[in-house]
Amino acid sequence: MTSQQPDPIWVPTGRDIAAAGITAFAERAAAARGYRGESYLDLWRWSVEQLDDFWAAVWDHFDVQSPTPYRAVRDGAMPSVRWFDGAQVSYVEHLFRDRSDDAVAIVDVAESAAGGPRVRRLTWAQLRAEVVAVAALLQQLGVSPGDRVAAYVPNTAEAVVGFLAAAALGAVWSACGQDYGPGAATQRLAQLEPIVLIAADGYRYGGRDHDRRAAVAELRRALPSVRATVVYNRLHPDAAWPDDVTPWPTARAGQSLRAAPLPFEHPLWVLFSSGTTGRPKGIVHSTGGVLLEHLKAIGLGLDLSARDTFFWSTSPSWMVWNYLVSGLLVGARIVCFDGSPTHPSLDAVWSITAEHRVTLLGTSPAHLRACAAAGLQPGRAHDLSALRSIGSSGAVLPAAAYHYVAEHIGARVRLNSTTGGTDVVSSFAGSVPTVPVWPGELSAPSLGVALDCWDQRGQPVRNTVGELVITAPMPSMPVAFWGDADTSRYRAAYFDTYPGVWRHGDWITITDRHSVVVHGRSDATLNRNGVRMGSAEIYRALEALPEVTEALVVGVEQSEGGYWMPLFVALADGVRLDQRLRSAIQAAIGEGASPRHLPDDIIEVAAVPHTLTGKKLEIPIKRILLGQRPENVVDLEAVDRPDVLVDLAALAPAGSRS
Repeated sequence: MTSQQPDPIWVPTGRDIAAAGITAFAERAAAARGYRGESYLDLWRWSVEQLDDFWAAVWDHFDVQSPTPYRAVRDGAMPSVRWFDGAQVSYVEHLFRDRSDDAVAIVDVAESAAGGPRVRRLTWAQLRAEVVAVAALLQQLGVSPGDRVAAYVPNTAEAVVGFLAAAALGAVWSACGQDYGPGAATQRLAQLEPIVLIAADGYRYGGRDHDRRAAVAELRRALPSVRATVVYNRLHPDAAWPDDVTPWPTARAGQSLRAAPLPFEHPLWVLFSSGTTGRPKGIVHSTGGVLLEHLKAIGLGLDLSARDTFFWSTSPSWMVWNYLVSGLLVGARIVCFDGSPTHPSLDAVWSITAEHRVTLLGTSPAHLRACAAAGLQPGRAHDLSALRSIGSSGAVLPAAAYHYVAEHIGARVRLNSTTGGTDVVSSFAGSVPTVPVWPGELSAPSLGVALDCWDQRGQPVRNTVGELVITAPMPSMPVAFWGDADTSRYRAAYFDTYPGVWRHGDWITITDRHSVVVHGRSDATLNRNGVRMGSAEIYRALEALPEVTEALVVGVEQSEGGYWMPLFVALADGVRLDQRLRSAIQAAIGEGASPRHLPDDIIEVAAVPHTLTGKKLEIPIKRILLGQRPENVVDLEAVDRPDVLVDLAALAPAGSRS
């Protein structure tokens, strides 16, 4: 990559900069905390060089309250840092503070068997009443601080209510979406020994009812620690349940909400890793760490406030759902949608966005690419005049998607591609409302994130590919992995490569202007004759071929010293993998990525398999091609197309299977 600067595709206006929450924050930090600077990069440098002053400024700016003062912003060094020792905070109390009872807090959207989607709205008063009722029920069932409440739910208002009710009591929340099978949910939730399970009867997705009552019953049997199961009906109002389950309680208006403050490091929720390299890791995040990080990320980075409507098409299995819920922390209205983003057509998400005057829409690179391939022009077909920003996460977003958004959704819509993840339940880098957006790039590192790019010797590099590292702590870094008493798994996951420095496992490039290009996972790097390349470079080169709907490439080190690099392609309907298409694929990679990284074989597959949170299974497929059985490298119930993995296992060398 050269240091030549391309033209930005979006540039903030003076009005954008003046209205941004980050501008008000910088002014306050200058007045109260000694910040001196003019640009966003000045503010970012101050935020990582004066880490304590920065996080104290975030605390003050968002008026975080504690009945006891904190003794210091932080103590210790990574990976053993203690934040805001002595403080007691409440995520739930902050969320409900100073809200207008009549304003809408949640818009709940569900697919309908007939006509358009079903819509239900909860005002702040109604949301509070629902949380009070469920919290009272959980308390009656014996839930106390530190107990775990597990959920097997779609993305609905009740899921939000259940989380807030558990958090109000100091219980630890963990959820799996109902797209997970009961076995995959058990593999995660059983680790926590929850005492209450919250579940729905099912959900409607892609025009079909998915009745999950039998799956709920199977999950209950697999969780012997569960004392009670609280259920609500999503599909059928009168769905039958066994007598030994507890129905969702009826809310009563006018009751006060009591959400006791908790120590800053008290666990708020446990999120799980994808499980592509072994048993899913339970990642424990603190109440205070999440509260501060999400106030900063959502109120400053995403630039959301009470004037906004926030919609992300997601599932409770993915950390973006937690992000969505935290939109309520800044008073934004959130949209919960448990249906398919492509049913009854690719227009579904855009219809919801237009109808509910969404100002920030979150979606996936795959969805944007599908819309582009289908020739959709959402900005012409819908009134998207309220839309200010589109968020994208979960995979690398190619430059073509930036042009598609500008040309067919809105020239003044800021595309906010981010990198981060479940590990910190936030972002490391992304778009910023006061910084231009360049196609294929993340505009800047996030405030408070000491992001760097290091080579194999641990030296910073610019304009070349290196490891994504974080050189200073973040409050939302995990307080623990569940069941990892000696912290050995936690340290091995992030700190073994560079002691005292977080290595995330992504290849990135940081440009001279400090924008970030993400190349894919560093542990799935293509290394042909010592020349390394991220898989995303191959995918980016193939995106212009309409015949290829999706691709996956891996590099397999062979026992005799060889290196096999197969490319798996899923093709558009009616397309054949003939010699003409093979040549076109090779030419696209050779010209658009690297002639040294042409695949050894191009193999057609029915679909490219992903985790249920949308990540391509590069590492598990590499291990399968080295001879391991699919069920030994990945939880098949956490994969959207396990049948493809079984087919790929036939390509492993004879006699190598284990």
